[in-house]
Amino acid sequence: MIIEKENLKERIKRAQEGDKKVVKAVEEMKKAGIKTLKDKEWEIEDRIVMKEGKIYIPEGELRGEIIQLHHNTPVGGHEGR
Repeated sequence: MIIEKENLKERIKRAQEGDKKVVKAVEEMKKAGIKTLKDKEWEIEDRIVMKEGKIYIPEGELRGEIIQLHHNTPVGGHEGR
């Protein structure tokens, strides 16, 4: 399973759009006219929702792919196990 870098950003955006927590956070930001909520807990950078300084990946297929990609490497220590 290979995640193409060109597709990843768009896949993250689509996954975030389907997540109710993310949609609510973005709606609140738009209503308030700000880019940050609760002292940088939630931010929007280049139409990507960030939570606590990290890209927010909702639960689902994409999150599983990303976890598998990072765990199945010698650096991750799991090597497919």
